Amino acid sequence: MKKSLLTVLAVAAMSTTALAADVKPALVYGTGGKFDKSFNEAAYNGAEKFKKETGIAYRDFEPTGDTQGEQAIRNFASRGFNPVVAVSFAWTSAIEKVAAEFPDTKFIIVDAVVDKPNVRSVVYKEEEGSYLVGVLAGMASKTGKVGFVGGMDIPLIRKFECGYEQGARAANAKMEVFQNMTGTTGAAWNDPVRGGELTKNQIDQGADVIYAAAGATGLGVLQTAADNKKFSIGVDSNQNHLHPGSVLTSMVKRVDLAVYNAYTDTKADKFTGGVQSLGVKEDGVAAAIDDNNKALITPEMLAAVEKAKADIIAGTVKVHDYTSDNACPK
Repeated sequence: MKKSLLTVLAVAAMSTTALAADVKPALVYGTGGKFDKSFNEAAYNGAEKFKKETGIAYRDFEPTGDTQGEQAIRNFASRGFNPVVAVSFAWTSAIEKVAAEFPDTKFIIVDAVVDKPNVRSVVYKEEEGSYLVGVLAGMASKTGKVGFVGGMDIPLIRKFECGYEQGARAANAKMEVFQNMTGTTGAAWNDPVRGGELTKNQIDQGADVIYAAAGATGLGVLQTAADNKKFSIGVDSNQNHLHPGSVLTSMVKRVDLAVYNAYTDTKADKFTGGVQSLGVKEDGVAAAIDDNNKALITPEMLAAVEKAKADIIAGTVKVHDYTSDNACPK
């Protein structure tokens, strides 16, 4: 009896070890750098949380160009990493190819949809979160003019701008909204100097709140706004702490959850493919309010953003999604 019990315990221990060995996480960032204090860094934080909680290490890779993503994803898959998370729409075709080549590996892509049984696609309702920060921008603006600086000129970033515009005009129907995109290649995510130049141009035209949705380029937006004593709005990660008193709020996009959930679900053998769409209701996007910016948010502003959240969840406010028709209502 004792021998049988020892045998059972040994088999159980081996099974647990085998299960843990099956979780060998990998992470491929978008271009722009791991520590962009924005999109990529949110993904990093999710991976770090999983590592801290489980003791399971992960490997990551920072592509510096658009061609390196596919190489990294295939390399991780061929070396037995599982799951492999790719954070960027730029890796859509790469995931389509590599997921077909490695059907037993689980893949996660953020900001794009890939229809494969072993792929989880995590997308966000950026228009909803951008609407919330737009409401705050519209109420904070004294000039009736606000700005937006995007990174790469793609429908996804237009989605941020369109939601922001709708929110700002919900607060002030006559609001004037300036918008600029930084570029048309991956380099647009990592050009803070250009971000600063575009911001200064908008300030010169009268904008007193500028929203950045541009990865590391946005750091130049926030810096220039602070230098000119104007408000800025951060994106993806909570960037309120970067320039306290100048960053009005941040549109937090929970990319960290996408990474963390992918790893924990795989570890628990609960991974599912398909599409996950995260908006205000799912706490996937939000307007960040903390000790760094709470003095900037009046009770009226707080009430307005809470009402906007409730209305979006209830369906009484429907924020238009730019990507549905590549147009933004005026």
